[in-house]
Amino acid sequence: MIRLITFCAFVLNFQNSFSQSWAPVEDKSTVTFKIKNFGSTIDGSFKGLAGTIEFDENALAAARFDVTVTTTSIDTGIKMRDNHLRKEDYFHVSQYPTIRFKSSKVTITKPGSGMVTANLTIKKTTREISFPFTYKLISNTIHFSGEFEIDRRTYEVGGNSVTMADKLIVRLNVVAAKK
Repeated sequence: MIRLITFCAFVLNFQNSFSQSWAPVEDKSTVTFKIKNFGSTIDGSFKGLAGTIEFDENALAAARFDVTVTTTSIDTGIKMRDNHLRKEDYFHVSQYPTIRFKSSKVTITKPGSGMVTANLTIKKTTREISFPFTYKLISNTIHFSGEFEIDRRTYEVGGNSVTMADKLIVRLNVVAAKK
């Protein structure tokens, strides 16, 4: 029995030695979006990026992204519009203070590029999304970039607006430092 416990401890330590924990660096990262409204493209962003990233290109089975942004931080450059977007029919920030991205699968397609599948939770709705991303190790940081399209109505954001597009593009440029 002691040999089995010793072996299990060795295996767990061996696997954990490959896992590298990273934390997003808020002031060097951006989470932005683009959406059409009244025929014009509206740019916006979220702040409050936090969470944990487990990533080692030599041990992808252990790769994980579990990050959030704060919904109150929404910024489109127009304060009145931002306040409107914080209300119940859009992000309902008093009840849903964060948007969460939690990966379920990460694969590398070639050095420096990969594919991530994750659950994206906005308000009370969680949906699986997949998209390509790039990564680059620079000194003691790792830089991730990617973009994906979502349908805002799937997440019950904005209702049946006739002036606002249903689809929007989300762009991620995340810099993470070792924990």
